[in-house]
Amino acid sequence: MPDRRLTVLVTGGAGFLGSHLCERLLAAGHRVICLDNFQTGQRRNVAPLAGHPGFTLIEHDVIEPLPLREVDSIFHLACAASPPHYQRDPIHTTRTSVEGTYNALELARRVGARLLLASTSEVYGDPLQHPQREDYRGHVNPVGPRACYDEGKRCAESLCMDYHRRHGVAVKIARLFNTYGPRMHPDDGRVVSNFVVQALGNRPLTVYGEGRQTRSFCYVDDLVDGLLRLMDSAPGFTGPVNLGNPAEITVRALAERVIALTGARSPLVRRPLPADDPAQRRPDITLARRVLGWQPRVDLDTGLRRTIDYFATRLAEAEGDAARPRPWETQEGPMPADCRM
Repeated sequence: MPDRRLTVLVTGGAGFLGSHLCERLLAAGHRVICLDNFQTGQRRNVAPLAGHPGFTLIEHDVIEPLPLREVDSIFHLACAASPPHYQRDPIHTTRTSVEGTYNALELARRVGARLLLASTSEVYGDPLQHPQREDYRGHVNPVGPRACYDEGKRCAESLCMDYHRRHGVAVKIARLFNTYGPRMHPDDGRVVSNFVVQALGNRPLTVYGEGRQTRSFCYVDDLVDGLLRLMDSAPGFTGPVNLGNPAEITVRALAERVIALTGARSPLVRRPLPADDPAQRRPDITLARRVLGWQPRVDLDTGLRRTIDYFATRLAEAEGDAARPRPWETQEGPMPADCRM
């Protein structure tokens, strides 16, 4: 972001990713308008920012027009991002991606703001190309239970490019791959939060299918850095650009790593694979490296430890036992060989 002080709108700003972005923008000296309908965002995520003189919180749903007049940049993050959340009200999910993006683009057009769309690797569906490059057009089921999110984001990308070509709106499109870290919702259904919460309770870790499906996990601090670099990229660069960690791991190996890091005694239990669950997911970040000078820096073990610590604190607070011991804090020496990347 530029050195001068900007007014920045973050839609979905009370969510997991949005709250970290708001924090970084405030630290850089910008004024931040955090807009959220709290369907999946949490007030606790932005509560520490409430007293900051540059921070404004607005409760509003992006499917309604955005009544703002002075905005320099828009980070459009609003949308439920985990399958249990976006499938809870799939019609609203589609409307958020389509009508919400339309409203954000209309605001950008009116006030001359630059807009960054947080799209998703889900636009690639269950990919036939591996790793996935930005020129891959995807393998998506348009009528399946995930389509409200997958197709909604594909339409949002289309709207951005049409506003860019038709109205000259400066747009940036980021395709985000699996992101994790503190402030994830404990019951959002994503694999990292599922495993960590289950392991901290010494409950069985739920693995879908054989656990051979692969994912690539990017720590939230790295992802926020990528978003800021993309927003600050040259005016003619629209993307889309992949932002994610190219280090690939199977879901089963991730479960075993979480168990080792928490010291849990949890077994693995298998459940049937959900419909349209991608068999593999890994970004090609050549474009991000070349144009943005960006690549992830936080390794998986470091990121998982930070995430585990966050959830342990939340669970201890919920149980009224803030002094509960954390087994991983007493571990010394290198991790077991079977837990390394």
